Amino acid sequence: MDMLQWKDSDLVKEYMKGRESCLEILINRHQSRVYSYIISKIRDEDLANDVFQDTFVKVINTLRAGRYNEEGKFLPWVMRIAHNLVIDHFRKAKRMPTISPKDDFDIFDIIKDGSPTQEVNMIQEQIESDLLKLVEHLPEEQKEVLRLRIYSKLSFKEIADQTDVSINTALGRMRYALMNLRKLIEKNGVSLTID
Repeated sequence: MDMLQWKDSDLVKEYMKGRESCLEILINRHQSRVYSYIISKIRDEDLANDVFQDTFVKVINTLRAGRYNEEGKFLPWVMRIAHNLVIDHFRKAKRMPTISPKDDFDIFDIIKDGSPTQEVNMIQEQIESDLLKLVEHLPEEQKEVLRLRIYSKLSFKEIADQTDVSINTALGRMRYALMNLRKLIEKNGVSLTID
């Protein structure tokens, strides 16, 4: 059978065994979807090209290091890498305002109007998504108190009544939930800041 008709998973396996041509087929097969996603978020051709190249450099490095284990899910894995690099780009861009060298420099050129941009919203969504995944790793009673307090906006007295425990127990569970979340954030290297 022609290599062009191979499944992604077969091409990945062969590439990891040293068959370089398999990577070219994978890139050709998926480059338009990956690039379209990146350009739809960044809207700058040069930057989108940089992020696209960084995506595939990361893909190649991960495959060569033998750390790929997304059996049969190559494209979603590549898209996740691209998404994370887009987020990284926005975080870096927010930290480092660029000032073009002009004689008529005006400080108001770099002051933002304060309304959330698409980039900020995208980073915020990623932060919330990462946080929700981490919350799932907490013990059930800590998860429950956290959800009731943060998402349902209940007081600790209301939480105590609803979960049939004392206020001190509800407070203790919240404290342990936050301590455990902090550990999970550090362990997983999750960034919860926009800038």
